[in-house]
Amino acid sequence: MIRYALICDNGHDFESWFSTSASFEDQAKRGFVSCPVCNSIKVERAIMAPNVARTDRGRKQARGDMQIEAQPVSAEPAQAVAGAAPVALIGEKEIAFREMVTALHAHVTAHAEHVGPRFADEALKIHHGESDSRPIYGEASLEDARMLHEEGVEFLPLPRLPGTGN
Repeated sequence: MIRYALICDNGHDFESWFSTSASFEDQAKRGFVSCPVCNSIKVERAIMAPNVARTDRGRKQARGDMQIEAQPVSAEPAQAVAGAAPVALIGEKEIAFREMVTALHAHVTAHAEHVGPRFADEALKIHHGESDSRPIYGEASLEDARMLHEEGVEFLPLPRLPGTGN
């Protein structure tokens, strides 16, 4: 396995493992390698120092080799280093998607009747003409959803609101 330091066209650095360098080239060319920060697929290898195995790791070093030169301490407080711009945890597409799901929920709850766990029974009654035709929403188990599908009842799952559940 080869660990590559990678960089996207937006300047985000990240690492990834590949079985061979050809594997990285193939996956990058096909758009399978993307930046975890911005999802850009324009990714290339970043400059990195080679990781060479040392042969002297098992030997004890002489005490003189382990001394570190002392640095003078300044009496002034250290200045804060200007860091990189904050990185958004979700991208613009994700934000737009969440807004659409939220708008969908608002529309459904404003224009449909909430029947709760009675959804499957009420949908069947409407389908068979035993109840007035109207838009409804609620909860159904997987078995109830299969039964509704087999009966020919048209329905769609309503996605969860962003930020609820996992």
